Amino acid sequence: MQAQDLSSSGPVSPWWRYGMVWLALGGPAVVVIASVVTLVIALMHPDPVLPVRAATAEAQQPAVQARNHAATPR
Repeated sequence: MQAQDLSSSGPVSPWWRYGMVWLALGGPAVVVIASVVTLVIALMHPDPVLPVRAATAEAQQPAVQARNHAATPR
C-alpha cells in the first residue's frame, strides 16, 4: 500500500466554500444578531412601571380563600 501525496489530490478550495464552516460559524452569529435585536427592542420599548396598590383585605380575599381551601382536609 502506497502513501498518497496530499498535494496531488486536486485543488484546495478556500475555507468559505465548505458548508461545515458556515454551519459552525452561522449558529453563533445568528445568536449574536438576535441578542442585539432583543437589546434594541428592550431599550426602545421599556416596560412601564406600575403604580403600587395598597394591599387591602378585599384585594387579598381570593388568595386567602384558595390558601384556606387547599389547607383544609377532606
